Amino acid sequence: MEERNTVSFSRLLSDGSTHSTLSSDSDYEYYQTEIFDQLPSIQASRPEQNKPEEQLSHDHLSRGPRDKASMLPLRNLAMCIQGKRDARDKRKMQISNIGYWESWRRSQSINRKRVWAHMGGAIKGLLPWQHTLHAIEGRFGVGVKAYFVFLRYLVYLNLLHCALISGFILGPTLFYGRSNNSEPLMFGGNDSVLDFFLGSGYLDRSPVFFGFYTRGSLDLLCLNTPLLYLAGILTIIFLSLIMVVRRTTVGYKHTWMLGKRYSMNVSYKIFCGWDFTIQYPAAATLKHSFIRNDLKLFLEEQSFSMREAERTFGQWARLYLLRFFLNLLVLSLLGGAFYLIYFATHTSQSVGQVSDPFQFPLFSLLLQYFPAIAINFVNLFLPHIFRKISSFEDYSFTTQINATLVRSIFLKLASLGIYLFFVITTTSQCRENQFGREMYKLCIFNFLATFCNAFFLNYPRKLVQEKYPLSLLARLSGKQHFLIPFNVLDLVHIQTVSWVGVYYCPLLPLIGTVTLIATLYIKKFTVLRCCVAEQRMFRASSSSVLFHFMLLLGLLMAAATLGFNLYQDKQTFTPSSSCGPFGKGETVFNVTGVCVDSLPSLAQSTLHYLASEAFAIPFILAEIIIVTSYVSRGRANQKAIERLKDMLVMSSSDKRFLVKQHTTMLRRQKNTHLVRSAGMKEDVPLRHYKNPPPHN
Repeated sequence: MEERNTVSFSRLLSDGSTHSTLSSDSDYEYYQTEIFDQLPSIQASRPEQNKPEEQLSHDHLSRGPRDKASMLPLRNLAMCIQGKRDARDKRKMQISNIGYWESWRRSQSINRKRVWAHMGGAIKGLLPWQHTLHAIEGRFGVGVKAYFVFLRYLVYLNLLHCALISGFILGPTLFYGRSNNSEPLMFGGNDSVLDFFLGSGYLDRSPVFFGFYTRGSLDLLCLNTPLLYLAGILTIIFLSLIMVVRRTTVGYKHTWMLGKRYSMNVSYKIFCGWDFTIQYPAAATLKHSFIRNDLKLFLEEQSFSMREAERTFGQWARLYLLRFFLNLLVLSLLGGAFYLIYFATHTSQSVGQVSDPFQFPLFSLLLQYFPAIAINFVNLFLPHIFRKISSFEDYSFTTQINATLVRSIFLKLASLGIYLFFVITTTSQCRENQFGREMYKLCIFNFLATFCNAFFLNYPRKLVQEKYPLSLLARLSGKQHFLIPFNVLDLVHIQTVSWVGVYYCPLLPLIGTVTLIATLYIKKFTVLRCCVAEQRMFRASSSSVLFHFMLLLGLLMAAATLGFNLYQDKQTFTPSSSCGPFGKGETVFNVTGVCVDSLPSLAQSTLHYLASEAFAIPFILAEIIIVTSYVSRGRANQKAIERLKDMLVMSSSDKRFLVKQHTTMLRRQKNTHLVRSAGMKEDVPLRHYKNPPPHN
């Protein structure tokens, strides 16, 4: 029996043992055990050992050194307290075995990382509205918090635009002055308060619009007001493009890495998700809310996945047919909305040229804002209809929100594009100022609509529900929820208007910054005072990617509008060149051409080569090669991620197998002990019978 239970130790010829030269003593003892050969992960990886040696060595080198965890802080190691103490003692022994210089270098590296971690935490704590975001996340989940994070990002972006406008456009104009024949900036007798709503009169002559920035004393060939103006606008567009693309790709990479196999570890959330450094009841309540919202989101996704897996072929066919008719209804609503915007714009332009604004000032104000009212009316009601339609399509809650977002952003961008087309095709004395006034009125009206919606609709509705909860009006209105898709679409619409109008209204980013900060506090009041939390939660990671992707579409629309307008000025000479930095018959292409002609011959030939087809073809080929390499690297990373996920699954199988083997071994030892005890009891009477005691 004892010989049968003895364990024979033999070194296994595994992948790590045959090719690794960096194995520690603990690894050696692990590979020596016989049970290692019986693990499910090793049994599954046996076919891979028949690969060539070069590929095996390459796979091993790609893993990196085994003792990489020795450089991590102890609190980041996934082990128990005793294991961390052993790791700390082992590190002390390693430090005692190395030299003084290496020991000092490691200690300095650890101290630097600790200092940078503390500095990063302190800087993150100084970010504006951080406490507000924590409070909103605790009560309404990460989806509503994602909206406010997105709003804060737009505030930072517009502040950067204001700094660029001050450095490139406003600062040089104020320092070097304007041309001598420029109109003085004074409040005249014909100016009124309505000018601040219409963008006319005194505001039309101010630094807000394009016509204010004329050539001053700074009038060199390659350093003048027109070139600085153009450089500032192009810098804003390209810098915004880089920042938005970076945010979109980083969020998409995070979502892609999670993939469809992502599943929240419920046991970790329940047993290990608590923060034991919390010292205040309010913080504990917020943490409870975080965990509860995550669990609600997980259960919602699991329930929908189970219902989707149980559908039959007939149910899928009826569902796709229903979705087809609902999409036809969406297209019909979009067509009607576009015709309404066309009618409002055409009416405003035709009647506005005939009526006298001083005879009927209020009517003139409403007429000027008629296109903006039509656009906001369409953008206010149609997204709610799209939301109801998506609820009948039987998508998951997150997919319903994303579908509503896609349809609504198409509505907003298309309606804005139709309006811009009619504004661009109109001719006036200073067409750039006219275009800037239209964008200014859209920005002002969007903020007024947000203010009136919060304090004249949502707040009275909440008061009625609190004071008269049993009234008919309170029951019909129902509880208010913060609808994330519609609020995000409003932000995208505001930022798109700012990008489109920044060339014609340079101070529009400053106006946008002020309105966005005011919008943040208005929405904070609306959420915390007037709204209740949604019963159905959704994951914010994919929606955040969609937020920035819609913002990228708005930026591309703004760049296309600017390019079309400049190209139109190049093709046909229009009176638009009579004001602003490109006055006296100048255009963007004339000013840049004069600058290029004044450069040395080598610089001219270089610029002409960069603008020619001889450079465009190799540049496109180089882009194709770079994109191909990135796609190949992405596929390789995807395979590596899938392999790591499989390794995690097999690791769980190994743990279950080891627990089962350990239980079997304990039972075997217990049975052996019982058999031995029974044998000893039976052996005593037998010996007593063979050797009877002597009788006296």
